[in-house]
Amino acid sequence: MRFLNALVLLAAGTASAASSWGFDDATVTVGSKRANNAAAGPTFKEKFTQKSPLSQSIPFSTTETLKITLTAQEKGKGKRPHQAFLVLRETTTGVEAPFPLTVKDNGKATLEIKQTDLPIQHLSSPEPLSASLVLASFGSSEGFNAAVFDVEVKLDAAAKAAAKYEKPLRYGKLEEIHHIFRADPKSPPKVISLFFVLAVLATIPAVLVGWLALGANADHLQKAMSAAPVSHAVFFGSIVAMEGVFFLYYISWTLFQVLPVIALVGTATFLSGTRALGEVQSRRLAGER
Repeated sequence: MRFLNALVLLAAGTASAASSWGFDDATVTVGSKRANNAAAGPTFKEKFTQKSPLSQSIPFSTTETLKITLTAQEKGKGKRPHQAFLVLRETTTGVEAPFPLTVKDNGKATLEIKQTDLPIQHLSSPEPLSASLVLASFGSSEGFNAAVFDVEVKLDAAAKAAAKYEKPLRYGKLEEIHHIFRADPKSPPKVISLFFVLAVLATIPAVLVGWLALGANADHLQKAMSAAPVSHAVFFGSIVAMEGVFFLYYISWTLFQVLPVIALVGTATFLSGTRALGEVQSRRLAGER
């Protein structure tokens, strides 16, 4: 019975392995190139498998190129997957950078990475980068995603000076901000306002004297009030009321309180003024003025 169970488990494991993605004949090479684009000789070259990743970190300097060659397989046969990436992960911040492999129909895949292709978080990482290989495609086959080696980025003096990482601005809780609002607008001092009021009132006697000196016919007041008493009374009252509205606006009223009252008083001034001035014009046409 135990032997039968072991056979069942072995068969299940074999079927699972046969219906999943993997790779074979994988090699990682690190080296530089000459001006004529010829290889100057690799400084690091090792083979790795999906079951035995490299135990040592791969040194990767500024002038070198990291190259990977492998054969992607599905169910043990070379085939082109829908997704083929090498993901470099910075262990401190968790930032990942995917690099797609160039894969042929027979599964042959290559990838070349330079330090200029790495993000700033990877260049300034104090710890080796973890490299994971991702192979997957449509269908029922299980994808492959596992770490295969580590990369130790080595920078020269110029690259180290340029690789300065600044923490980005994140949305979150910030320090408390104390707003200082501008003070509300205020009227000028009452002393100044009182001075100008008295200056205006002082001109009223001069206006009356000038009006009488120029031949004002004050004796027509009774005739005007008897001809159009409402128009003249409302016209004069609306002018006084308008001055009262401006005074209240200066004392306490707001603009939205003043505007409807001004509209009402202005309408009364226009309607009553038309009738009152019409009565004055009729007396002028009659030769009484």
